[in-house]
Amino acid sequence: MAKRDYNLIAIGAGSAGLVTTYIGAAVKAKVALIEKHKMGGDCLNTGCVPSKALIKSASVLSHIRRHKEFGIKNATAEVDFAEVMERVQTVIKKVEPHDSIERYSELGVDCITGSAFIKSPHEVEVNGRTLTTSNIVIATGARPFVPPIPGLDQVDFLTSDNIWNLRVKLERLMVLGGGPIGSELTQTFARLGCQVTQVEMAPRILFREDPECGDYIKKQFLSEGIDVRTNTTCKAIVVEGGKQFAVVEKDGKEERIEFDKILVAVGRAPNAKGFGLEELGVKLTPRGNIEVDDYLRTPSHSNIYACGDVAGPYQFTHTAAHQAWYCAVNSLLSPIKKFKVDYRVVPWCTFTDPEVARVGLSETEAKEQNIPYEVSNYGIDDLDRAIADSEDHGFVKVLTVPGKDKILGVTIMGHHAGDLIAEYVLAMKHGIGLNGILGTIHIYPTLAEANKYVAGIWKKNHAPQGLLKLAEKFFNWRR
Repeated sequence: MAKRDYNLIAIGAGSAGLVTTYIGAAVKAKVALIEKHKMGGDCLNTGCVPSKALIKSASVLSHIRRHKEFGIKNATAEVDFAEVMERVQTVIKKVEPHDSIERYSELGVDCITGSAFIKSPHEVEVNGRTLTTSNIVIATGARPFVPPIPGLDQVDFLTSDNIWNLRVKLERLMVLGGGPIGSELTQTFARLGCQVTQVEMAPRILFREDPECGDYIKKQFLSEGIDVRTNTTCKAIVVEGGKQFAVVEKDGKEERIEFDKILVAVGRAPNAKGFGLEELGVKLTPRGNIEVDDYLRTPSHSNIYACGDVAGPYQFTHTAAHQAWYCAVNSLLSPIKKFKVDYRVVPWCTFTDPEVARVGLSETEAKEQNIPYEVSNYGIDDLDRAIADSEDHGFVKVLTVPGKDKILGVTIMGHHAGDLIAEYVLAMKHGIGLNGILGTIHIYPTLAEANKYVAGIWKKNHAPQGLLKLAEKFFNWRR
């Protein structure tokens, strides 16, 4: 067999493609990374990094407005919206070197800027050149899904891709979508001084989480002046007399809501078409993801792999990186060795205020799937550090196997929930139960003590009553 140019070519330089080629280069394979736009993908340029930078600015404003809670008599702030948005770009530029062509070239990755087209299972065309490779990893990510709402194409609507171009504060912003992206941006822009109306078709926002999470976040939004419309559908967009209206329907009644800009945040669609997969017969799932097996291979071509948002089932930067390890190792070692991708412990967090983080089963899912469970719940309003920080709200909820301390799932709602959940991710990954967490020293006073206290609640609920009665008799005898 003639030598090929590469052991592996990855298409797409987001988290999945970056990690795939990083691993390939680290084990001295010859690898190439093709990106048609910007290194770092959505996470760096339009997703995780810019959104968290913007959330931080909005959080500072929220604390200034809460100044009296902290014993500060007077505190005001004037928002320079353009400067806030420029800070977002500054943060992106500061993170940019981590994902840059220069860095990956130094690591040994051939970085190519251009649009890739897969000519055959072993040939990729880019910039008029045909590169040969033993394996191809598709890591083309996803894009904002734009629903077919009549009249939407008549307005200059926003998505999570282009909202970062704003430099003038919006007076009236409508947000379609009550999921993580829609909810994070709803609260953030409201804190920056926009009048925000959030429209969600489902009965509550953050519908993927347990009801108490969505209900609490909605209550928080309402307290911040946000107009939250659940069980509401956007039927059409109408432009009349230079004004823009959303026609929404709830319980069979229609209403018009005027807006200056509308943000569409109802989900993301995989980028799986237009670069040769159709011609090769690579199948897509009903949701438009590339169909892959347990080893992340496409069923039709065992040397073509897919990972990240384009493959699913999750759309998180950290799961894309997780899948990338399997793509790199399986493609480079096949057929000598291969590993099934492990989805047993997948955490995520919605960065509203308060945050909502989860790993494993939610209580709603356990009920729907008829999985037996016990629940231990600790209210963070009882936690010393949370009280000291004036962030004494939320909870830690742990589902366990009945009669055992094995953790089935955890939901945390509260300040820094995304950080607090890490202890449970580690515990579930390595089979550590609540007894192990209870027996571990936690620094006082920290928010992490909440994890120990909920383990203590579980222990108290499973105290051996018979032995305790004997102990009581024993100590009475000893007095």
